[in-house]
Amino acid sequence: MIEVFKTNVQEESQCKIIIEKLLEHFPNSAINFDLEDCDKILRIHSLSISNQKIIDLLTSYGYHCEVLD
Repeated sequence: MIEVFKTNVQEESQCKIIIEKLLEHFPNSAINFDLEDCDKILRIHSLSISNQKIIDLLTSYGYHCEVLD
């Protein structure tokens, strides 16, 4: 299962911190950002994904996150 999110993450250093935190909740997942994309894409490949949990986690760290359709 792959989910793609639109974020407002700007810096590579922020990406690393967020990925570490997400991996705590979704171990064995492949997580990456595409900051070159205008939507600052967060992509998560995992067997099970909770979109709301991901959105809530990023929001708790002060970032905007929404599912990209």
